[in-house]
Amino acid sequence: MIAPFDDIPVRNDLQTIAFYNTENLFDIYDDKRTYDNEFLPKSIKKWTKKRYDNKLKKLGFVMSNIGRRETGKHPAIIGLAEVENAKVIKDLIHSKHLKSYNYGYVHYNSPDERGIDVALMYDKDVFEVLHSEPFEVALKNDEGFPDYTRDILLVTGNLDGEKIHVIVNHWSSRREGEKETEHKRITSSDKVGDIISALTLENPEAKIVVIGDFNDDPHNKSIKRLVENYGLFNPMETLRSFNRGSTKHNRQWNLFDQILISTNFFKTSSNLFEYSLANIFDENFLKTFKGRYKGTPYRTYAGKRYNGGYSDHFPVYAIFKK
Repeated sequence: MIAPFDDIPVRNDLQTIAFYNTENLFDIYDDKRTYDNEFLPKSIKKWTKKRYDNKLKKLGFVMSNIGRRETGKHPAIIGLAEVENAKVIKDLIHSKHLKSYNYGYVHYNSPDERGIDVALMYDKDVFEVLHSEPFEVALKNDEGFPDYTRDILLVTGNLDGEKIHVIVNHWSSRREGEKETEHKRITSSDKVGDIISALTLENPEAKIVVIGDFNDDPHNKSIKRLVENYGLFNPMETLRSFNRGSTKHNRQWNLFDQILISTNFFKTSSNLFEYSLANIFDENFLKTFKGRYKGTPYRTYAGKRYNGGYSDHFPVYAIFKK
């Protein structure tokens, strides 16, 4: 793999915050508490150590290059979705393209039935964690029983000395239908609203970044109500088009992966971070290069078939300037 932006000068006044749904980053060991049986060496998907190591190397290469075109360096903060446990994050941090950086991570096991969690990776040289906390999203199924899903993760820390709050999400999927599952994402949206309310009650000037795979687009109700009710700005609203997004289903692009920010990132100050830009990291090397799925994310699996790609999502990122 050739790093595409090696000759970009490093900008110390810029920092990147990214988000990446890694598409089922499972280890190769059976966890009796979760439904990870698809991702074992002898399972139908034949999830072997060689395939696992290949995925770690590829994901690490992607992550090391997010925002590099603009900043000349790797991201300060990366939110993750679809990681099985702390082990896979450690393995990722120690993989070929990330091991030279000083990444740490925040992760909590969530009650999700598939055993996939959210997490936050951060460069310890520029970000200091002050507080972290998982928030459960209480859902019920049609029979009234608990419907376990991913927690929402709050991480508060100092980015280059400035206090920010990062809220990492992976909301319920649309597998049973968009309308049928909308209430689940509304519940998650309300939980994020509660977290924001608590942060701004403590400090009205709290700087907040909400990142995640929301399984909804910028125009959907769950996202719109966050923007409108909690004074957020969603730079992703202008990025989605009929031929661009972060993931593709049924021949249609979606921008489920988004980064929302509190509007105080627009206040100008010589020593505080300001919002600069946001984008989808959809470089050509991340795309399927031929066939009917040409141009879509080059994924690890298509159903049960091993493709050997990166993920079924493109990462998204935002650049902040001091």
